[in-house]
This record gives sequence, structure tokens and C-alpha cells, in this order.
Amino acid sequence: MAKRILVVTQHFWPENFRINDIVEGFLQDGLEVDVLCGLPNYPKGEWFEGYSAHGPWEEHYGTAQVFRAREWPRKGNTSINIFLNYVSWPLYAAGALNRLPGGYDAVFCFNTSPVLMCWPAIRYAKKHKIPFTNYVLDLWPENLYSVLPVKNALLRRIAQGVSDLLYKKADRLIAMSEPLQQRLCQRTGKPQSAVAVIPQYCEDFYAIPQSDAALEARFADRFNLVFTGTFTPAQSLDMVLRAVLEARAAGAEKLHLLLVGDGMSRESLQTLARELQAEDAVTFYGSVPAKEVPKFTALADALLISLSDSPDLGLTVPGKLASYMAAAKPVLASMNGAGYAAVKESGGGLVSPACDQHALARNMLELYNMTTGQRAELGAKAKNYYLTHYHRAELLRQLETFILQGGTAARM
Repeated sequence: MAKRILVVTQHFWPENFRINDIVEGFLQDGLEVDVLCGLPNYPKGEWFEGYSAHGPWEEHYGTAQVFRAREWPRKGNTSINIFLNYVSWPLYAAGALNRLPGGYDAVFCFNTSPVLMCWPAIRYAKKHKIPFTNYVLDLWPENLYSVLPVKNALLRRIAQGVSDLLYKKADRLIAMSEPLQQRLCQRTGKPQSAVAVIPQYCEDFYAIPQSDAALEARFADRFNLVFTGTFTPAQSLDMVLRAVLEARAAGAEKLHLLLVGDGMSRESLQTLARELQAEDAVTFYGSVPAKEVPKFTALADALLISLSDSPDLGLTVPGKLASYMAAAKPVLASMNGAGYAAVKESGGGLVSPACDQHALARNMLELYNMTTGQRAELGAKAKNYYLTHYHRAELLRQLETFILQGGTAARM
């Protein structure tokens, strides 16, 4: 009989998160899957077409049954609406647990922000005495502070206590890096055998270049530095924009920042671009479906990844690093910790400390002045690192084994 997994995640298709592909992978490998999730409104806070506060409450994603629970939409990404979004879905999802058909062998939470997302999973797993595995993608409360400026000492103590309690209640935890594994073991008292290190993979389509003649013509005769993903304070894109202008002033006249995505920082970034008279140096393209991202990585001369200098963000390796490396283009990174180490180890790009504008500008200029062959060599090294460390089939196997059987997942 096929094993059955309940996946709990606030964000799911048609929102663009990697859990969509993980569920597809589980189904391809013969598992049966139900998904408990929210109503799609990320990142803009507006209901996706076909959805509203009134549902729909049940759908299918392939052969997976999807059960949706209410949530307060992010509505312009104001601090109060993000907070209400964070706390509303776990409460509604807990109330929706009685709609689930049951018969699961394990519960798995793809735990982006907020950490509260895992609470319904904990309740279900404990009630039915089945193992619960929490994949910790955004470490809380640290990630919270990179988005919402919580200064009150009492609120910070509450956030710390709630986060630690929820992590402790998981039977198994998954970390994206060894530093994060060590931090989770320290905070929960769990042995390393209960906290597996399984990096985020990327979908296979990221490794297949897509040529788009119209897009390439639009951005021709420029050195295109491409960023894809969500715009939040954690990405420090304001610093990146200033570094682009610094590099252009130093001789990289055709350097161009192409931002593909959206998020809570977009409006402030556009305002900054106008204030700096940087309209020629940056293009805000907007969001595109994930499967169209290879059109942009194909035209890129280099791919940008950046994080703020929060020490806790350095514990994780962003999932987009895998998709960048799969594209066989040089990676230009501004970050600390595990992500910095991965780019260094790969030899597939240039990396500078997080929020060091001048160091980032120097790396931009160095990439700009390289020959096409030198950049191609960096891209080839990045691709090789992806094949060795971030390949989908192997990491899916590790996920399935750990969720269903426990024990320490095999390292690649």
C-alpha cells in the first residue's frame, strides 16, 4: 500500500513556492499526498484570480487533494497586515483539521515564515500519533526581525519562546545547512540524528536555457545583472542598487540591474531609484511564472543573490542559489555564512560580505571586465556544483526517507 503524507504549508500553488514541486516529486515517486494550505495572495496581498475570502476550499493538484483554510490577506504588505496574515492562517488551519480524510503515515511542514505555520501540523500529528517533520526554511524569530522591526523586549522574548517551543514539538527537523543544524540542536536539545541537513534543490527546468528573442533584444547591448525572487528588506536591494551606480561610475557604464519579481520592498526601491536618478541602471520587470525564469537567466551576464548582514540569515542557503547555479551563469553574491561558503566552494562566482557596498561594486566591476570565456568558466563551475549538491532526484529521495523513516539522511 502506498505511503500517505499530509503536507502543511500556508503557501502553495498557484503561489510560486518550491513546495509545489516537492509535492509533484512525492506523487511521481508513488506517494499519496494531501495538502493543507491557505488562500493564494502572496506576495501582493491580493487574491489570485479565481480565489476570494470565500474559497474555494477544496481542489486537486495533480492527484493530490488540496484543502484550503482562511487567512487574512497581506493587503499591501503593511506591518499590521503581515502580522495578521501570520497569526490568522494557523488558527483557521487548526479549525480545518477535521476536514482531512486521515490515514496518513507522516506529517510534513514546509515551514517558511511564519513559524506558527507548523502549529496545525503539530496538533494533527500528536492527536493521531504519527511522526511530524518540520523543514525549517526561515529560522524564527530571527527571520521575523528581518521583515518586521520588532524592538519591544517583551515581544521579542515571547517570539523567542514560542519559536523554540514549536521547534521542540517536532519529531524531526530539517535544516538547509550544517550551521543551521547546529543552531536547531542547541535550541531544541535534539540529537543530530533528529535534525537532518538537506539543502533546497531546484526544479529541473532551471537547468534548461530558454531563448526569448524579444526579451534578448530589449536588453541587448547591456551587461545584465539579473536578480529573481522576492523583494524584502532581507535582500538589501537598496544597497545593491547603490553598488551598481558605484560600479558604473568606476567604468562599468553598461552595467544594468534587472529585477524580476515583486514584494514588500518594491515601492521603496522604485522611489530610491528615482531619487538616485538610476532609472537607466535598473529595470523592475515584475513577477513571472517560475517556468519563465530561465528566459531571464539565459540572457544574464551574471546572476545576483544578496542577503542582509543579520548573522542568523547566514545560517541558511537560499533556495535560489541552486537555480542560479543550474543556469550555468556566474553568481555574484553579497552574503555571509553558509551561502558565502557555498559560492566560494563552488568557484562559480564572486562573493563579498553582506551589505558591503564597496566590495560588491568591486566584484561587479571585475565581472564586467572579464572576457566572455572567463565568465563561461565560472558558469561551468557553478553548474557542476549544482549537479553535485542540489540535484532534485537525490534530495527528494533524502526528504522522503527522512519524513517516513527518520534517522540521519545521507549526505551528498
